Amino acid sequence: MDKLSPRLSEREANQLNMLALAHVGDAVYELLVRSMLCCEKNSSVMQLHRRTVQKVRAEAQAESAEKLLSSLTEEELAVYKRGRNAKVNSVPHHADIAQYHAATGLEALFGWLYLQGKTARIGELFAAITEG
Repeated sequence: MDKLSPRLSEREANQLNMLALAHVGDAVYELLVRSMLCCEKNSSVMQLHRRTVQKVRAEAQAESAEKLLSSLTEEELAVYKRGRNAKVNSVPHHADIAQYHAATGLEALFGWLYLQGKTARIGELFAAITEG
């Protein structure tokens, strides 16, 4: 496997722990948000940071997940649900448990897609989230 471009099979990706997938997906999602914000307009680093935090918080990710549910394939929906239902050890004070679980599901989905090298699909889903 190329370290910069992982290519797990779907079977291999399905065998990974959901929270491990969410760990990767969190980074993928945040990088997409940071890249999008950086390209939108010139902003100070502090403004970029604040806007990034607003978009990657559990509440915002839960809203993003809701936008995507109807467009997910059966396999993607199954991964999302497995991530959403994963047992987490703590929840941030600013989010409720349902939001945090939905955010974890979204992150697991993005991690699952990324580790299979399905970057085009990630792009489609991220575009659907950011439209409007």
